[in-house]
Amino acid sequence: MRLEYFQMVDRVLALEDETITVASFVPNESPVFEGHFPGHPILPGVLMVETMAQTGGWLLMALSGFTTMPFLLKVAEAKFRGFVTPGTELTVTSRRTHDGSGYAVTEARIEAGGKRVADAEINFRLMPFPAPELEAAMRGNAKRIGLPGFC
Repeated sequence: MRLEYFQMVDRVLALEDETITVASFVPNESPVFEGHFPGHPILPGVLMVETMAQTGGWLLMALSGFTTMPFLLKVAEAKFRGFVTPGTELTVTSRRTHDGSGYAVTEARIEAGGKRVADAEINFRLMPFPAPELEAAMRGNAKRIGLPGFC
């Protein structure tokens, strides 16, 4: 996980049917932890939501064959069930539950050590890539994380 670059997904573990599972490794050190919270560092909930959104985004790009870019539209029913500390390995799963009319919905969850720590329903707007540079960067990142078809 590269927090300062908002690259929250480190490696794709599985991509099957309408579901993707990824690994994210929370760094041992980051400026984020200096303020959240001194003496008791935990990963901010908003970064857990971002991790679930990015996981869903990779799923949707893969399912569309990279013909569309998913943009975060709505987060619903987000629940935080535990703290995530530096050095934790996260397993993040996202499943597409709706697709149509330029929109998609996913259900995502984060687990650490086999225990669920967060989940949310996330809605996306699906649009053509607005710039060739963005599409090229996303394809490069897909290769970096081992997204099937880009390895």
